[in-house]
Amino acid sequence: MAFIHKLGLNKFFRLFNPIVEPIVNAPAKARLAKCCNTWDLRKAAEKRTHQMCFGYLDSGADDEIAIGRSRSQFSEYECHYRVLAGNSPETLDMSTTIFGRDVRLPFFCCPTAGHRMFHNMGEKATAAAAAEKGILFGLSSLATTSVEDIGKIFPKSLPKVFQLYLWKDKGLNRALLQQAREYGYDAVALTADFTWFGKRERDIRNGFSVPPNYSFAQIYGAVKRPAWTWDLLCNDVYTYANIDKDVPAESMAAFINKQLCPDFNWQDAEWLANEWGGELALKGVVRQDDAVKALDHGFTSLWVSNHGGRQLETSVPTIDALPGIRQAVGPDVEIILDGGVMRGTDIAKAIAMGADAVGCGKAYLYGLAAGGKPGVVKAIDILEDELERAMGLLGAASVQELKERGPELIRRRNTAQWPPEGFEYSLPSRKPVHQPESKFAANAT
Repeated sequence: MAFIHKLGLNKFFRLFNPIVEPIVNAPAKARLAKCCNTWDLRKAAEKRTHQMCFGYLDSGADDEIAIGRSRSQFSEYECHYRVLAGNSPETLDMSTTIFGRDVRLPFFCCPTAGHRMFHNMGEKATAAAAAEKGILFGLSSLATTSVEDIGKIFPKSLPKVFQLYLWKDKGLNRALLQQAREYGYDAVALTADFTWFGKRERDIRNGFSVPPNYSFAQIYGAVKRPAWTWDLLCNDVYTYANIDKDVPAESMAAFINKQLCPDFNWQDAEWLANEWGGELALKGVVRQDDAVKALDHGFTSLWVSNHGGRQLETSVPTIDALPGIRQAVGPDVEIILDGGVMRGTDIAKAIAMGADAVGCGKAYLYGLAAGGKPGVVKAIDILEDELERAMGLLGAASVQELKERGPELIRRRNTAQWPPEGFEYSLPSRKPVHQPESKFAANAT
């Protein structure tokens, strides 16, 4: 499909967009309207998006054990809810602070690569949805929209974080930090778990390439997804805008492979902290010793993450790693968690177990792939509604109360330990009730 853009045919197709776009997207809009949870959004995204790109969005590393456990492990924690707590939707307070800034909700859209791969509006759609909902927005180094463009359109009244990969070229790192500073980003998150590429076997089976190649399977896949294909054909080719916005994305793979820095160490991280000089999160922490070490090397926040289960197979679920990290660093260090978050109850559990904020990745990307900005808004609305209901039923009137009461509200499921040690039934003494002798007993004598 690259020849279409090289010949400028996309500009010709664009003339017909007002007619064609509503027609090809009508089924997607109908599906989006019926979605009532994140899993519905996933199905809607799969039906609109080329199989190759949906596989990239949906997959994890190797056998996809880590991604599955990251999701399922939330169900191992049970809600020991308080009754008659006097909560009401009018008094429930889900606001909090992230990176020292006020936000309306304690969860946000994680920085993720290549949004325009799923919908032409890309990061602009996600940022617009985040602004509408009053939450933090995260931009990836491998975004298809630049630091500058997001900096200009995202409201200054809300916080935004720039996610930085470990590039060998310190000049590139310094330039990206300068752009983030210039365009008002409140914090930088250094992703430390992406020094090697994880192996996503689904991508290999699907023949993942950017853009799709000319194999029969890829052409057939494009025909089956007319809304996604039309989106690609009538718009400009997308680029990794923060690396080189003039080079198409498919030409950047070799550069990115060469620039990733597997020997980046704690001294390099400390250089970065000094270079930035502001709020700095270490993203990819799952060990207590690394959490403590990060604070000693200039990081102000910890981001508990296993890269969505896309890097090291069988890596620990982040919800299991969180309590130990909170215990290791104490109550005053800001901790963010992502990984496997698909429900509002997941967010509530993470906050109760030690997180100050929760990042969602796939949940909102499914919305983006299913329907652009309206899809992202729907994804956020779904999670907000589920979180509100979870807090209300748990008996926590605010995010702060959810944190404070967390240990009594959320407990690890372990039926083998029932009854708990030292537990005794305390039965009230009761007077025996006289039972009249039955006629059957009398006859028997």
